[in-house]
Amino acid sequence: MISLIEATTADLPLIRQIAYKTWPPTYGHILSSAQLDFMLESFYSDDTLLKNMTEKGHYFLLLKENEDWMGFASYEHHYNGTNITRLHKLYLLPEAQGKGAGKQLLEAVECAARQSHSVAVSLNVNRFNKAKEFYLKCGFEIVGEENLEIGHGYLMEDYKMEKWF
Repeated sequence: MISLIEATTADLPLIRQIAYKTWPPTYGHILSSAQLDFMLESFYSDDTLLKNMTEKGHYFLLLKENEDWMGFASYEHHYNGTNITRLHKLYLLPEAQGKGAGKQLLEAVECAARQSHSVAVSLNVNRFNKAKEFYLKCGFEIVGEENLEIGHGYLMEDYKMEKWF
């Protein structure tokens, strides 16, 4: 049985554990190991995750099948003062990919977006990440490109994507 659970601050170690297991197979062919380490440490530190959850209004959903954790998503309503929900993260353990779990997480975020009266969900995805194809199949459109400097000379090269309701 698959369960979706809204995460609390007590779940931050689990979120970090999933990220650390998911990122190397997802980004290992795209990013250097030094950039991968830098980004994981920056995005998944206790302080960053806690601030996202308690100060920035990010919601985290955890996906579980029976007793096994499969992945998580995080999102924020009213992104930048708009009536758009922002999908910040959606990651599945490698063994959970290709089984519909990502679609379940995404549908849960879309449902929450509609309930908050959002008119769309937006996200960024690395231009070389195969997840781009997943989002296209789920009805998202590429609306632009964005290069974001994240420190230490590293750059995130993303597509900006949106799905309007």
